[in-house]
Amino acid sequence: MEAITETLTWNSNMAVSGLILAGTFIGIFTEGVHGFHRTKFAMGGAAMMVLAGQLMGFYDPQMALEAIDWNVVFLLGAMMTIVAIMIPTGGFQALAYRIADFSKGRQFLLMALLGTAVTVISLLLDNVTTVVIFGPLIVLIAQALRTSPVPYLLAAALLSDTGGVATLVGDPPNLMIGSAAHIDFNTFIIKMGGMVTVAWVAILIALRFLFHKELSIKTNPRDFSAQEKLADPHTWRMSLLVLGIMVVFFIFHHHLHWEPWVVAVLGLSILLLISKNVDMDASLEQIELSLLMFFMSLFVLVGGVEHSHFLEYLGQFIRPFVESDLLLASILLMWVAAILSAMIDNIPFTAAMIPIIMGMEQQGINVAPLWWSLAVGVGMGGNGTHLGSTANVFIVTLSERVAKETGNPDLRVTPGLWFRKGTPAMLLSLATSSLIMWLFFDFFSQPIPR
Repeated sequence: MEAITETLTWNSNMAVSGLILAGTFIGIFTEGVHGFHRTKFAMGGAAMMVLAGQLMGFYDPQMALEAIDWNVVFLLGAMMTIVAIMIPTGGFQALAYRIADFSKGRQFLLMALLGTAVTVISLLLDNVTTVVIFGPLIVLIAQALRTSPVPYLLAAALLSDTGGVATLVGDPPNLMIGSAAHIDFNTFIIKMGGMVTVAWVAILIALRFLFHKELSIKTNPRDFSAQEKLADPHTWRMSLLVLGIMVVFFIFHHHLHWEPWVVAVLGLSILLLISKNVDMDASLEQIELSLLMFFMSLFVLVGGVEHSHFLEYLGQFIRPFVESDLLLASILLMWVAAILSAMIDNIPFTAAMIPIIMGMEQQGINVAPLWWSLAVGVGMGGNGTHLGSTANVFIVTLSERVAKETGNPDLRVTPGLWFRKGTPAMLLSLATSSLIMWLFFDFFSQPIPR
């Protein structure tokens, strides 16, 4: 690839697009302060970017439409619909109770099994959906065993966030990175699978020590067999069949010249055809349209900044450091991405970083390890605080409701508790991932196959 050596100079287009980007991101990141949903700020920022771009001549509605990554939007929408079809079948509930029955009251075994279940499901269905499904079930199981649900809830959030990093479809930032960098399903799991597995095991072991007191309490085994019955066995079995077919097509989608969204939509279509009991209207109502609008608005927003060359301007200051020490730059990006993702939403940060990395690639730099570092940082960094990911926020909210209903404040996952338990787990996973990146840097720096 021929390197681009032209030096960009600061201009009014960059200033205006940068101000709109900064104002929008501040509004998104301070959602808890002003009470406006982040999608409203994203849509407002996108509209302002299109209007300013058209007035100043660097952006227009057609460019905005082209800036939207429809692969991400359609893939997310299709997977949300598949999950909406699977939940009423009772399959996930039966799985959770079967795990509880198998553990026979052994608390760490129960944590490991539930953590494995949410992680495996997070490899295909996003981690937020997995936690939303399993969170209430964990509370019910813990109440039946007369033990605190807090260790299990925290483990579900931490392990699902970590496990989702391993695959192209396991975490929304992965979809964005994979689509922008043209990374196929196989390449993603080959590069990320080993690192994520080691980090996952490290977190599980850490949780064993962090919750040593809680997990050492003996519980009376309960018989959960009555709760293991499926409400709709046919649809559950068909859903598992379709997911299996989708995994095969995800593996071969690059050879078929299909984008991942094609596989997801094909799987959804098959499931709808072979499951006559599915209520289409009820399933489609479960799609998180606000999240899809958030993604589309971010793509439009960042597309305008990219067309103003503001991000390319910033990238030319980062480029010398990356060129001088690619390994150090990769590890530093991982930690910066993780720290920022622990404090703010990782999706806007990912959206802003993608054009910068792509700009360096156009200038002839091998950016392959930067993509992997970004995926690890934004994925695992969310474990650092109770606000670091949507899955974390759901777990905290669920624990607060349980504490209120039972009148027991000890069942609440507080920011302080998360700092004592979740933050060490996040730091351990990042340290482990950094060590693996350093030891196997030649593997991660191999050019991404096209």
